[in-house]
Amino acid sequence: MTQLINNLYNDEAGFIVSAELVLVATIAVLGMVVGLSEVAFNVNQELEDVGSAFGSINQNFHYNGTAGHKGGIAGSKYNDEWDQCDDSCDVSCDVAPTGESY
Repeated sequence: MTQLINNLYNDEAGFIVSAELVLVATIAVLGMVVGLSEVAFNVNQELEDVGSAFGSINQNFHYNGTAGHKGGIAGSKYNDEWDQCDDSCDVSCDVAPTGESY
């Protein structure tokens, strides 16, 4: 049994293939990290665009009241005011990280 373990320990037949696989896997992981960073940045930009589109919808509405011989109903009016973050480009992903304040 020890002879088998020593033979397996000293066998170097797959060493080159393993080293190549480690190199290729490392390059692939680094490429995926850079790619996912770009995906995250672009997803944030698209979500910010969607939020800006919802914020720019004109929400003003009103309807007139009606009145007849035996009754009437009043109308209603709503005026949408400008809110903070209604503008586009409020989210910035290019800000440098800041340290904690104590």
